[in-house]
Amino acid sequence: MTIISFGQIAELLSNKITIDTVSDTDTLKNKLEVEFPALLTIKYAIAVDKKIVSNNTVIKETSEVALLPPFSGG
Repeated sequence: MTIISFGQIAELLSNKITIDTVSDTDTLKNKLEVEFPALLTIKYAIAVDKKIVSNNTVIKETSEVALLPPFSGG
């Protein structure tokens, strides 16, 4: 599994993501928030294989997971 992050989340994590294999997005989110408690104060979305997910989603070993900060359009 590849995890990438953007914006303020990337600054917070500083490419220090070392997460054991997880089976779903809820487990990933919980592990990240334990390792990086500042994530609890940031609203962010999770995308799995380039699709933003809002419900618990299965993560495969080959999946690409992105942590996306809030964004605005214009």
